Amino acid sequence: QVQLVESGGGLVQAGGSLRLSCAASGRTFSSSPMGWFRQAPGKEREFVAAIRWTKATDYADFVKGRFTISRDNVKNTVYLQMNSLKPDDTAVYYCASDPRDTTFRSQSWDYWGQGTQVVVSS
Repeated sequence: QVQLVESGGGLVQAGGSLRLSCAASGRTFSSSPMGWFRQAPGKEREFVAAIRWTKATDYADFVKGRFTISRDNVKNTVYLQMNSLKPDDTAVYYCASDPRDTTFRSQSWDYWGQGTQVVVSS
């Protein structure tokens, strides 16, 4: 069993930055790819970014150049640095681990956090 706890969400003005964290516990963290998803009001949850145990990364097109995913295998934590935020980035952001889909983009991850709210004002 894996527990994931996100933090770092909040209210920020357009153009600002936030750094989300996801602390993992329950088993060896470094062995699993980790991902970030988001769900905006009235929309389906969508893939944002993923990072492999090798620290290779993958991003959704709409965040490339603005968001950076990273991981600290000693602290069992994955991060999402979000820069140049837009009102369209407003969503609940979820951390996930243990993907069943090697593309990372589907909802087929075994473990999810509770989410952290990000609101970007115009």
